Amino acid sequence: MTSITVYDGTNTIGGNKIYLEENGKGLFLDFGMNFKKYGDFFQEFISPRKPRGIHDLIQLNLIPKLNVYRKDLIPIDIDYSSFPSMNVNAVLLSHAHMDHCGNIGLLKPDYPIIASPSTIMLLKAMLDGSSAMLGSDVAYYSLKVPDKDKRILKPEKYKDYGRDFICTESYSESFQEFLHLSTKSRTKLTEGNLTSLNNFSSNFDIKAFEVDHSIYGATAYIVSGDNTIAYTGDFRLHGKKGKSSEEFIQKAKSASILIIEGTRAAREDVYESEQIVYEKCLSTAEEAKGLIIADFTARNFERLEMFDSIATKLKRTLIITPKDAYLLEALEKADEIDRIKNIGVYGDLKSTKRGWEKFLNEEREINYIDPAEISKDPDNFMICFSLFDIKNLLDIKPDKGSYIYSSSEAFTEESEFDFVRLNNWLKFFGFNIYGFEVIEEGGKEKPKFIKGFHASGHASRKDLLWAIDTINPDIVIPVHTDNPNWFKDNLDNAILLKDGDNYKI
Repeated sequence: MTSITVYDGTNTIGGNKIYLEENGKGLFLDFGMNFKKYGDFFQEFISPRKPRGIHDLIQLNLIPKLNVYRKDLIPIDIDYSSFPSMNVNAVLLSHAHMDHCGNIGLLKPDYPIIASPSTIMLLKAMLDGSSAMLGSDVAYYSLKVPDKDKRILKPEKYKDYGRDFICTESYSESFQEFLHLSTKSRTKLTEGNLTSLNNFSSNFDIKAFEVDHSIYGATAYIVSGDNTIAYTGDFRLHGKKGKSSEEFIQKAKSASILIIEGTRAAREDVYESEQIVYEKCLSTAEEAKGLIIADFTARNFERLEMFDSIATKLKRTLIITPKDAYLLEALEKADEIDRIKNIGVYGDLKSTKRGWEKFLNEEREINYIDPAEISKDPDNFMICFSLFDIKNLLDIKPDKGSYIYSSSEAFTEESEFDFVRLNNWLKFFGFNIYGFEVIEEGGKEKPKFIKGFHASGHASRKDLLWAIDTINPDIVIPVHTDNPNWFKDNLDNAILLKDGDNYKI
């Protein structure tokens, strides 16, 4: 008998936490952060209290009440004796977006993480370059120890512990060295185990398949035991690696159960592709005068490569942020593709460099571009900035330019405010704006988005139906969707679950 429990993500986009179990042993498919649920209680300046471990998340029902969490994150006033225990063989991670991996750091460290080489490298580099949110410390973590008041937890200083990873493909020596490298001064990293999927023993047969998504390393899985289950993770057919998604779908014909994402089930289909985005952004950039700023989703390196291609065609130097350069250096450890060699890196005006920046400088020669150099000849440059980088314009001091927004639309009122702020910055510096405009509606300013500058990271309704028809499973379980009823309306074999529901086959 196969048991499938979807603990999260049944009626929201993201937060996937799916548990497969047979004969008392199981696997998690992703263990992500549910941004919609978090957003009901938290925002940028209100976040879960780290000194309280998982207390706030448990109290607010933001994570399931299971005995699967690190003991060092459980304060004395959380009684988890009634939480069900689980025999978890591994966590199968689809990709390195927070809505799929952002709560894995809460899990017990003896659960190995199965992921692609690119995903593992991105997890490491992302953590090196940021202050981890609770649960996002996936590649490694610091133990928490009780304070005098045992309800309060504090970090153990100067010690980090690497998690155990199972790589879906073979990996190089430099890959392993980077994974086990500490970029924090005085902090010793205790290495986790690293092995390949071929050497992993489980009561399930696990096969991993690259799929197309808006981040490199995205992986779908086919898990076989008493039944064969295909899990898409997030996927699309209209990007650079669309053929990989098609190959997975053909291989998944063996599956009797399909767990499929449905991000765009509630949205009308639009004809889109990365080629259309390229042509639209290229024609816009060809007409631009002054500095060009390209804005796209974080870690969408396919889009970065597209803008690099446009910059090269226009004889401009593409400039990226130091963090993006570090992430690209990490990706090179996975796929041996040097994406930095012809790219400039923005020279931040700051007094100190963090450990990951020092490592980057030691690893290779970096072409840092000073803001004064950009100021002298802005027509020679295209720079990759988002709202969070826009303050650097105060050092560049442009008097005109073009801003190309090539990312997703705002789906919350809070994110709409971000576009109003971004618009204020760009108008202050005299930029022409492409990809969105701010209009007044109902007495409020809000963004309106222009089609053609962005292609979704997710499959359209038409492509979802094609994938399901091709695989032809007995059972379809939709996740990662805010419109599960679309599946019920269009499929006779769709099973709609609520968060925490268990389905047995």
